[in-house]
Amino acid sequence: MDRAHHVHSRTSESSETPFGKISCSTFRVLVPGKMSLSGDVCVVTGACGFLGMRLVKLLLEEEKLAEIRLMDKHLQPDLLLTLEDCRGETKLSMLEGDVRDAEFVRKVCRGASLVFHMASIIDVYDSMEYSEMYGINVKGTQLLLEACIQENVASFIYTSTIEVMGPNSNGEAIVNGNEDTVYSCTLKFNYSKTKKEAEQITLLAHNELLQNGGRLATCAIRPMYIYGEGCRFLLGHMADGVRNKNVLYRMSLPEARVNPVYVGNVAVGHLQAARSLKDQQKRSIVGGQVYFLSDDTPHVSYSDFNHAVMAPLGFNIQAKPMVPLRFFYLFCFIMELFCAMLRPFVRVVPPLNRQLLTMLNTPFSFSYQKAKKDLGYVPRYTWEEARQNTIEWLASQLPKQREEILYK
Repeated sequence: MDRAHHVHSRTSESSETPFGKISCSTFRVLVPGKMSLSGDVCVVTGACGFLGMRLVKLLLEEEKLAEIRLMDKHLQPDLLLTLEDCRGETKLSMLEGDVRDAEFVRKVCRGASLVFHMASIIDVYDSMEYSEMYGINVKGTQLLLEACIQENVASFIYTSTIEVMGPNSNGEAIVNGNEDTVYSCTLKFNYSKTKKEAEQITLLAHNELLQNGGRLATCAIRPMYIYGEGCRFLLGHMADGVRNKNVLYRMSLPEARVNPVYVGNVAVGHLQAARSLKDQQKRSIVGGQVYFLSDDTPHVSYSDFNHAVMAPLGFNIQAKPMVPLRFFYLFCFIMELFCAMLRPFVRVVPPLNRQLLTMLNTPFSFSYQKAKKDLGYVPRYTWEEARQNTIEWLASQLPKQREEILYK
């Protein structure tokens, strides 16, 4: 069962979201002359998520869409109120339901011209049953694509992940890789496997014949590790630091450099992809392609990145891991073996696994030059702006964290 709601315009300066206060003035207008989505009906799956919310706000700020349909399995009751200040004349519809429900998904897509498919389960601990993850990440994507074909949706943009590339279990590095980089990898995480399969399904659907005789255009966006206001992973690392007397744990060696990307820039990349697929000249170039999305955030290890955004809040970081990595790997192996033995009786998820440890300690970075060339993507936010926005948001969350952890 789905519930649809609509909202009327109201003027205000800023809005409070689950990720903190975000003003529409945060977003800057793009250069005039770019392909516009004006008058389109757009679907955003996973609209209540970290990236989904940021994209919706960007669409409201920079485009005059006829309607944006916010689809999520669990909608926040006050979501529309947080968007009223920047919606203009755009109709906002909230559609609550499951991406695995074929009838619901088809209803969501009816009359739409564009789908941003962001809804998925993110799980690097393999804590969820494979069948559940497959159903949402793969089957849900398949049902959405089928609905697009049945309902004559012209464009479909899939949010993939850097983890469809690896790293492999040998920890072989990629430095400034691109979409043509050849890399041998047997994916270990169920998350990576299902995202990879969903990406492949999306690309194979490109140029499928629609019911009205038109053709579906698809592409996939592979962001690096996304940070910024609302990032629950950063909140988790900060909470661990609070428990450890304001010292962040070092789980990554300094030389294991990656290139995280700011959530605001990822939203811009998605918007540029949508504009490109609407442009008839670019559609044949962009359709069926994958694009890595990064920005000018410095290349650092995951642990050193955490320190970069939390040091101004009074956090230090361990100089080196608590024990050598080889002992960490041994510990993970024993824990995985123990959990596997218990699996027939009870599902126990280890706090760390070997593949996650490999991911945290493998240099793995990619260039955004193809997205710049084909999509016209240029990072909107500098590293300094992205870092400051993230620090301010973390600072707003820290008192609550301290109270919950230290004084409960």
